[in-house]
This record gives sequence, structure tokens and C-alpha cells, in this order.
Amino acid sequence: MGKLLFADDTAISVSTDSVERELQNTLARKMEFERVKLKDIFQIKEALRNTKSINTRYDLHLKLYKAFLTYQMDSAIYYVNQNLQLANELNDVFKQNQSHIQLAGLYSSAGRFIESNDILKQIHRKGLADELLADYYRTYSDFYSHYGQSTNYNHYFTLSEIYRDSLLSVIPENSLDHRLIMATRDLFRNNLDSAETAFLKLLSEYEEPHHERAVIAYLLGLVHKMRSNREKQIYYFGLSAITDIKNSVKDNASLQSLALVYFEKNDIDKAYLFIQEAMEDALFCNVRYRTIENSSFYPIINSAFQEKEQARKKQLTTFLYTISIMSALLLLVLIVVYLQMKRLKEARKDLNNVNNELQLLNAELLKVNDDLQEANLVKEEYMAQFFELCSSYIEKLDHNRKSMLKKLSSKQYDELTKELKSQDNIKTELEDLYHHFDVIFLSLYPTFIQEFNKLLKPEEQIILKPDELLNSELRIFALIRLGISDSTKIAQFLRYSLRTVYNYRVKVKNKVIGSKEDFDERIKEIGNMTIQP
Repeated sequence: MGKLLFADDTAISVSTDSVERELQNTLARKMEFERVKLKDIFQIKEALRNTKSINTRYDLHLKLYKAFLTYQMDSAIYYVNQNLQLANELNDVFKQNQSHIQLAGLYSSAGRFIESNDILKQIHRKGLADELLADYYRTYSDFYSHYGQSTNYNHYFTLSEIYRDSLLSVIPENSLDHRLIMATRDLFRNNLDSAETAFLKLLSEYEEPHHERAVIAYLLGLVHKMRSNREKQIYYFGLSAITDIKNSVKDNASLQSLALVYFEKNDIDKAYLFIQEAMEDALFCNVRYRTIENSSFYPIINSAFQEKEQARKKQLTTFLYTISIMSALLLLVLIVVYLQMKRLKEARKDLNNVNNELQLLNAELLKVNDDLQEANLVKEEYMAQFFELCSSYIEKLDHNRKSMLKKLSSKQYDELTKELKSQDNIKTELEDLYHHFDVIFLSLYPTFIQEFNKLLKPEEQIILKPDELLNSELRIFALIRLGISDSTKIAQFLRYSLRTVYNYRVKVKNKVIGSKEDFDERIKEIGNMTIQP
């Protein structure tokens, strides 16, 4: 699919449809790919806990930095800072410079430009090892590019180009990296034919799930954006998004670009879906310049989506009224049929001695029964549709209510009106919420489960299923660890009854080693000395 040549409009359409289908399937498996990434991260952390060698710990921190680099910025920053401490302990200049360069790049992506600039100024170019020059120039180029996007000042983009040229001077000319940077330079200098030829050649040399494949596909999408070719934009931005999702890359631009293309095509549903995904990824990863980019487009797409949802709501209301009227008519028919049956029953008593008339009445009664069965079937069908629509509508109202509360608490009054019409599936959203809560919480307190079990009797310790991050009991005490001790608030968050939360808390406290009175306080102490992003 990635090697398809666009010979005509039909080929373009077919390939675009294929990418769209694969992207939808990949999005549906997003959490599955994320679990694989978290499993890999967990294995590295386990190896880290089992070693005391400073050099080995440095290498493991480096692996964790790379794992979190495009996934969760704060965690990547944490592990680079850990490596910086180890480099200082070893008095290793190479490792110190390597960590400083990595930290400056992370601060730049996170929008902490002053800190990033201060670190870069402290690095002495002449004292850098040859192996670090490429990273040094790349970080400076990215820094000025990010700063230029933040300030919208062309001077910084010029500086970014200068450092890109310096980067090219230290990378082997025949390397894939050198060719990619050269093609990128051609793109930004508007040499579109040359850039496209180079990118297509590079794309054929990178196979999934290589991250560079997503970068190259995205840049090809930019080529066709400059040419105003929407179909090819969808194709290449879609390829890029598929690879990013499979690699659990949260720092991505392809989803936002797809949202804008679909918005231009007036496909509001897909535009809204992709801008929502892009916003969630940017916020989760904490990449400031991505969040700023998404925030500039989100209100526009969201407004269009809300207008469309309003039209759908009006149609739904009309349909509900129609169903209600039809239900009333069906009820009337049932009453008429019932009265008819009573008359037939009385008539049967009077016509017992008239065989011919009885046969006619029996035939008529059978016909009425058939009509009644048909009416019942129609009633059941419409009542089922009516109930399903009402149920769906109630769920959407519930979502709107929660969204309004959130916006109200944030004093986002302008956004509140727009959110009045938002409708999502509560169950799916709750699953996503719990999953994201589990992921973020375990990132903050990776030893929570082990330390929690240490507070329980050995035979009472909690063992999770293979596909679980946290279970209901652990999630309740995770909220307590975060400072939410009130059972009512916990019940509201987890959508349990107050009695269920109370029973869980009592049940766990009965398994505790030692005093039960200070159990909640001991829970709040978990991870205080060893919190890791």
C-alpha cells in the first residue's frame, strides 16, 4: 500500500480508501499497542530495580528516555535528569554533555524555552565528542523551530535552517538520515519535486514499524498540502498516523493534519474524531507546541461538529415524536381489537347453532388474531427502537451534563455553550478514563501495587489478571493515595454505590498487617521517596 504509484484518479481513490480503513482499525486497537509499549517499559524498569551498577543504570535510563521521548515528555525529562546525576557521579564529560543535549531538546518540546536555551549555552561546542555533534546541531535546530512557532518570528526559523545545515555537515552524506534532512530542506525551500522524489525513495526503504516511516509519510503529506491535493494528503498523513499509533507515539502531527483536511472536505465527523485524538495525545505527552497548534484549530472544528450534532438532535427529536404517536396509535388499535374480540366472544354464544355463520365468524376471528399478532410485532419493533433511541439520548444527555460541569468548574463559559450538545458513549468514555487513569497513576507510582501488597497479609495480597493495570480495589486506594479519601467522591468517580466503596475499604482493611486505624495514612505514604514519572 505504501509503495503504490498514483497513476490516475481511480488509483488515488482506491489507495486512500484502503488507508482510511486501516487507520480506523488501527485506532480501534490503540490501547492494545499502548499496552505493549507499557509492558516493554515495565521490563526495563524491572531490570533497573535489579541492578546497582552505575553504568548499567545509565544505559537503562537512556532506554527509558527513548521509550518516553515521544510518549510522555515529563517521564523522559525525569530519566534524563537521573542520568545527569549519574554522569556527575562518574565525572564523565561525554555522559554529562549527552544528558544536557537530551534535556535541552525535551525542554524545547515542552515549551520551556528559557531553560532549554540556558542549557544549550552551557554546552561548549569545541569540547563535544564527534558522536554528539549531530545531536547538538539537531537540538539547536529544533529549539529555534519550536521557538519560532511559539513567537511567529521568522528570524528563529532562519536560525533553525542554519543549524540544519551544520547538522548536514557532520552526518555521512550517503546515510538515510542525511538524505532525509536534505529532502526536508528542499521541502521548506519549496523545491517540491525534488523533495517528493527523495521522500518516496526513503519511504520505500523504511518498513513498519520504523518511526522514521511516519516522519517521511508526514513530510510527503506536507508536499501535497502545498500542492492542495487533498486525496494524497489523506493518504500520506494516514500512513503517518497508522505508524505513529502502532508505535504509541503521542508527539505526532499527522492526526491534526488529517483533521484539517477532512474539515476542508466538510467531513465534520472525521475531522472532529482526529482533532480529539490529536488533543488527547498532545495533552498526555505534554508537548506544548503541539497543544498550541491543536488548540488553534479545535474550537473551529468543535463548533462545526456541534452544529451538525444539533441538526442530528432535531432529527432525533422528530423521530421520537413520530415513534410516540405511532405507539399511541398502536395502543388504540389494541383497544379496538380487544373490544372486537369481546364482541366476537358474545356473538359466538349466540351463533352456536348456526354452523355456517360460526365458520365465518371463526375465519374472521383468525384474521383478527393474525392482525393482532402483526400489530404486536410492529409494536415490539417500534417500542424497541423507541427504547433504544431514548436510552442513547439519555446517555448523551448524561455526557453533556458531565462536560458542562467540567467546563463550569474551569470557568470556560464560552466553551460551555458549545459543549451543551456533545454526545459520547459513557461506557467507552469510562473505560478510556479508567485506562488513562491507570496508565498515568502507575507512571507516577510504578511501585504502588508492590508496596500496597506489602501492607497486606501474604495470603491476602492482590494478584491482577494479565490484562489488568489496576482492579476496583486498587483503583479505590489509588484515589486515596491521590488525596481523595471521601467515599462519596470515590463512588462518584468510579460510578459505584457508596455501600460498594465502603465494603471494598472494609474488606481490604481486614487484610492489613498491623493497625487498621492508620491504613489510609500508610497508603498516602506509598511512593513518597521513590516517585517516578
